[in-house]
Amino acid sequence: MFDSFTPALLELFASSLGETLVMVGISGAIGALLGIPLGVYLRLSDRGGVLENGAANKIVGGVVNAVRSTPFIILLVAIIPLTRLLAGSSIGTAAAVVPLTIAAAPFVARLVETSLREVDNGLIEAALAMGASTWQIVYKVLLPEALPGIVAGLTITLVSLTGYSAMAGAIGGGGLGDLGIRYGYQRFLPEVMLAVVVVLVLFVQAVQSAGDWAVRRLSHR
Repeated sequence: MFDSFTPALLELFASSLGETLVMVGISGAIGALLGIPLGVYLRLSDRGGVLENGAANKIVGGVVNAVRSTPFIILLVAIIPLTRLLAGSSIGTAAAVVPLTIAAAPFVARLVETSLREVDNGLIEAALAMGASTWQIVYKVLLPEALPGIVAGLTITLVSLTGYSAMAGAIGGGGLGDLGIRYGYQRFLPEVMLAVVVVLVLFVQAVQSAGDWAVRRLSHR
């Protein structure tokens, strides 16, 4: 069974794992940079928020919901022109980062918004009574108080991106998904497919464990 794992295939396995790490890491980081401010704005502009604006909140929320409700495999194909514009190609690891980031940002935004909603309104009212600006409320009240929830949300996002990155392999996105399809499925090597699944499971477990540890540390600071 294990005769299929030649040195060349093991080397390809290592490079595919590296591609998956790059895809998940870069798209997760950029998605967080875009999604966290977006989630903050959704909370601030919501009813009762510091910057309450019902019309803007509905428009931004509608766009976020539209992207989130689009199946990832359809999103991959639908934004190919944008992917080519930004990455110079529609296949490969760099190209896969574009749809992964677009999928991650609204996902992070909603998770951040949910975490911010759990912050006690009394703290916000007290900060306003002391003359705090919107900027100070965000960085000294909302984000610090919601930080454990935000970290938990980012952990969930990275786990989801791991699955999405494997799906991106179906259209030549590289990574472990591409390896599993080309060698495990198309070349009828089930042991390769099994190995890909095991590595992905272990990777997800590592990410989830690290995220849970960070949340526990932040919750008991």
